[in-house]
Amino acid sequence: MEILKKQIIAISFLMMGLTSYAQADNLALRKAFKESYTFEYSKLYAEAIAALAKVHDENSYELQLRLGWLNYMNKNYTQSQAFYSKAVSLKPYAVEAKLGLVKPLSALESWDKVLQLYEEVIKIDPQNYTANYWAGAIYYTRKKYEPASRLFEKIVNLYPFDYDGNHMLAWTYLNMGKNNEAKAFFNKALLNRPDDSSSLEGISKLK
Repeated sequence: MEILKKQIIAISFLMMGLTSYAQADNLALRKAFKESYTFEYSKLYAEAIAALAKVHDENSYELQLRLGWLNYMNKNYTQSQAFYSKAVSLKPYAVEAKLGLVKPLSALESWDKVLQLYEEVIKIDPQNYTANYWAGAIYYTRKKYEPASRLFEKIVNLYPFDYDGNHMLAWTYLNMGKNNEAKAFFNKALLNRPDDSSSLEGISKLK
């Protein structure tokens, strides 16, 4: 019985020590994040990155995500991609990490990878506005109007008065030869932005 009591006491002291260590570690992490925000507000991105480097942990999703953003803002796109990719691997279902990774990939013009990421986001979050809109925009620029129309239709169903959705769906329909539908959506876009030159141009092509 005496031996058991000693073991319990020893474990208690060990747990107390681990708790104190964890609290100290978390305090250092919070301090580093705070410093990074202060530097970021002053657009001192290299200094913000250096502040987080002091507490860097490859298994910290939050650190990888933040470093991905800061390196992107510092125009270190390859490094940003690496950090965001690590964040994605740590949290495979995190939409924010995938949308973050899109930023450096877009800067590097890796459009196939960007489209793949948007499609992955849509599988996780089918109604995600950003992924649906920009995947549709990529299909549109590639003249793949059928998949583009499906994505823009989804946006318009979710946000009937949204300018961007109506505007892009109208242009997509125009390129598909669906003139009546195109006119209807150009007119909806013009209710949102009455003097929009792009929508007025689209309507002029229908005459």
